Amino acid sequence: MARRIALFLAPLAATAMLVVAQAAGPAPLPVADFSLAHPRADLTEKDKARVGSVTAPTQDFSAPERFEAMSGGAGTSKAPVNADAFSHFSANITFEEEETFKLGNALFRKFWVSSPSSTQASDGLGPLFSARSCQSCHLKDGRGRPPAGGEAVSMFLRLARAPQTAEEREDVAAHRRLNLPDPVYGEQLQEFAVPGLTAEGRMRIDYDDVPFTFPDGEAVSLRSPHYAVLDLGYGPLDPATTLSPRVANPMIGMGLIQAIEPGDILSRADPEDADGDGISGRPAIVRDHRTKEPILGRFGWKAQNGSIRDQVSSAFAGDIGISTPDLPRPEGDCTDRQADCLAMPNGVQPRLGDTEAPDPVMDLVTFYSENLAVPQRRDVDDPTVLRGKALFYGAGCPACHVPKYVTSRQAANKAQAFQLIWPYSDFLLHDMGEGLADGQAVGEADGREWRTPPLWGIGLTQAVSNHQFFLHDGRARSLTEAILWHGGEAERARDAFAALPAEDRAALIRFLESL
Repeated sequence: MARRIALFLAPLAATAMLVVAQAAGPAPLPVADFSLAHPRADLTEKDKARVGSVTAPTQDFSAPERFEAMSGGAGTSKAPVNADAFSHFSANITFEEEETFKLGNALFRKFWVSSPSSTQASDGLGPLFSARSCQSCHLKDGRGRPPAGGEAVSMFLRLARAPQTAEEREDVAAHRRLNLPDPVYGEQLQEFAVPGLTAEGRMRIDYDDVPFTFPDGEAVSLRSPHYAVLDLGYGPLDPATTLSPRVANPMIGMGLIQAIEPGDILSRADPEDADGDGISGRPAIVRDHRTKEPILGRFGWKAQNGSIRDQVSSAFAGDIGISTPDLPRPEGDCTDRQADCLAMPNGVQPRLGDTEAPDPVMDLVTFYSENLAVPQRRDVDDPTVLRGKALFYGAGCPACHVPKYVTSRQAANKAQAFQLIWPYSDFLLHDMGEGLADGQAVGEADGREWRTPPLWGIGLTQAVSNHQFFLHDGRARSLTEAILWHGGEAERARDAFAALPAEDRAALIRFLESL
């Protein structure tokens, strides 16, 4: 076994082998399977009736629904609420899998170093990079935040431009590319560089105050961000390049999201708004990094990744500059216009493998990411929470924030098979209005569209991440502000929330805080 991970794998070589099958991700879907009518083949007729009954929207808000507190099914964590609430393994994995989870956690937290280095199992950083470890962005496995002052935190700028040639347009249409990078700076602004190399620049954020007054007279101030790049190290950005800020998403429940049957997501899509409700969610179709087959996008702010493994390989490549078998680019995000970057040594050691993070490393980090437990809900029977839940439904929020699913019986990870889960998302792309638009197309998503983020765990943001910044760029400083930024397809729900009396608005927020 490669020396690169020997320190982590030697005690549990056999355990590591079982991860390969479990971390493989969802089977690629044939193109024909992306129809919106896609019945579940994993269920018997009796099971279909049971699943239909248990996932039907509730009409009774006088008491909690059965199993509502167990947001992540049998794997739900019942650990005390503290800063580690997002860092526990699923409660229903085996003892051997717990050890594998801990190995993955060690790699998730590991700091990578520049090449060459005596620690050959850890070199290969960059040469240009945004973070030195996975944990640097996903601190405590939680939600990222905008920087305050000059600190480096878990937020970055995606760089992209629209296709300009027939060949580029064909590549995007065929899902071979999500979009086109800046010709000099690549796909992401890298604010750090290894010794001897110039960093690409630094992000600057300025905010305008946007006053908002509720019909009952209560006034709040929203903040509208503006982004720029200072101290560009390699000349100007292409005039067509757009900037899209992204904070790191929480890590919990990813394996359960992966275990949702594609048909259950596709069946909720209504791209032409055939039912006239103003909601026209669209599925994101992307290509698997390894097989190159089309699969359903589920992860990332624009659903740009179809599996947890793809999310991991994207982060290794784009954020840390580490090559993997799925994205074997030891130069990371260096472009052809950055000759000094391309000339820097990398961490590939032929005797250890063809990439800086070989398959065993990928398998372990994927397994860890797949098995972070969703915390148990709090106060599900509190009268104010129940009233807030009724108001959440009454405002139309579940049209996109779909409360519950039953995962596939055929899920690759058996701990996540046939589980009743409560993510509060449809995992589709929605037009969220001009206020939240970044102007950057990513695959199927245009510059106004975002994936509906799951809400489970959102009430623990302060406890885990020590802040309350929400939305894709952390502009919202409270859940109320986050709701008020909703536009486009969500405008009707936002207006319904704004029209509520202050006491009812507080109850709805209290419900969200219980998730």
